[in-house]
Amino acid sequence: MTTQLKKFLGSVLLLGGLFAVQSAAFAQAAPSDDLTGKNVVLIHGAFADGSSWDKVIPLLEARGLHVVAVQNPLSSLADDVAATRRVIAQQNGPVILVGHSWGGVVLTEAGNDDKVGSLVYVAAFAPDNGESIADITKNKPAPVWAGELRKDSAGYLTLSTQAVLDDFAQDLPLPQKRLIAATQQPWAAGCIDDQVTNAAWHHKPAYFVVSGRDRMIDPALQSEMAKHINAKITRVDTSHVAMLSQPQAVADTIIAAARVAQ
Repeated sequence: MTTQLKKFLGSVLLLGGLFAVQSAAFAQAAPSDDLTGKNVVLIHGAFADGSSWDKVIPLLEARGLHVVAVQNPLSSLADDVAATRRVIAQQNGPVILVGHSWGGVVLTEAGNDDKVGSLVYVAAFAPDNGESIADITKNKPAPVWAGELRKDSAGYLTLSTQAVLDDFAQDLPLPQKRLIAATQQPWAAGCIDDQVTNAAWHHKPAYFVVSGRDRMIDPALQSEMAKHINAKITRVDTSHVAMLSQPQAVADTIIAAARVAQ
């Protein structure tokens, strides 16, 4: 082998080694798109159940995520957190915890579990330590739907059909809106005053989907909470039920949170 050929081969090997080191460093620095082994736990809001995520679930599963929707009793913050923690305990690997509406209060407390790697709020409440929904909304104008609440003999609340059509899911097709109204799950009135003890967003990455045409939780209040918790914000032009009217945008936000969950 000539001296010139040896030098050429040596240069090739050196360049190859440098490229290998650079590629390894880039792979280590870039967020992984391999979502296999990661779990998404979905928490529904008031007046709803786990089926409110039925358009988002297939989109997440198609990306290799394992998905479970909690069926919360909506009887108290403590009860809903307990139900969520039982689901988290069944998962193997990192958990991305997602909450809609009242479900944001639940995930704020339940998100302290060691398995939870990131938090996603979807048109949700995001309380701080010692805060309740009543605390967050005090001194703010009453929402337009407040007069459409119905309380039963056990102190559980439901929305009138008209409120579902006009304020809860106004951008969905009429048959779907009527189905939501007919199948809504009552929400205990006392939940409004239940306070979070330890807000998980203080020490875990948070994402927030702000619904721009929300008539249940003021979009301005959503933006205020999202900024307060230092969340990465996705804005969608939807009603309160963003996961039903724009499921892909919600799924994309959850996928982004899954990439950073450890």
